[in-house]
Amino acid sequence: MPKLYLLPTPLSEDAVFESIPSYNKEIIEPLRYFVVEEIRTARRFLRKLCPDFPIDDCTFFIFNEHTCKSANYEEILQPLLNGNDMGLLSEAGLPCIADPGSDLVRAAQQKNIQVVPLVGPSSIFMALMASGLNGQSFAFHGYLPTDKVKLSDKIHKIEQISSLQQQTQLFIEAPYRNNQLFETLLKECNSNTYLCIACNISQKDEYIKTKSIAQWRKNSPPSLHKKPCVFAILSGT
Repeated sequence: MPKLYLLPTPLSEDAVFESIPSYNKEIIEPLRYFVVEEIRTARRFLRKLCPDFPIDDCTFFIFNEHTCKSANYEEILQPLLNGNDMGLLSEAGLPCIADPGSDLVRAAQQKNIQVVPLVGPSSIFMALMASGLNGQSFAFHGYLPTDKVKLSDKIHKIEQISSLQQQTQLFIEAPYRNNQLFETLLKECNSNTYLCIACNISQKDEYIKTKSIAQWRKNSPPSLHKKPCVFAILSGT
């Protein structure tokens, strides 16, 4: 039975061999059909992992946040229906986690295609692991609203949920808005709420710190501008 492999990619190009198990390479080497967010970064990853990988013999289907709504799922999944294995690549981390690939995987499931997830890095789970916040109950919200009023309301709502359920709330932001989000969190959150900032995970300048909002107000982090970050809050008790 043909398989759709969900292929994790490193969070940074420097961490390919540190974060991608050798077993994944064995799965990837015979594949010739891939669903990718961007062809250039996918080709770069494949060549980094397997220097002799026959890129020119491969077929790439683009499936990202811009194309997923208009994509022809039948066409993309056809190689699987013809008996070929296929790989789904995210830009960074785990496919289908904060990633548009989940829609395609649901379509594959509906066609009884076997879906095989492989082990790899996730900035969301790695941030949660290192935060010291509640790992038994948590929620991921993706991107928060950009409108200032809606952002303020959203922060208050998830902080209230965190307080009532003692549940860690995780979210991300476009890297060029990280500093603004941090300042908004300082303004809107309660002093005893814990905030974890996980920045550049798995890179050489990785920065992961958890402090109360009161402590963050006294000691701000390094500039987060244009750096991939995961934010997590947990209401203090």
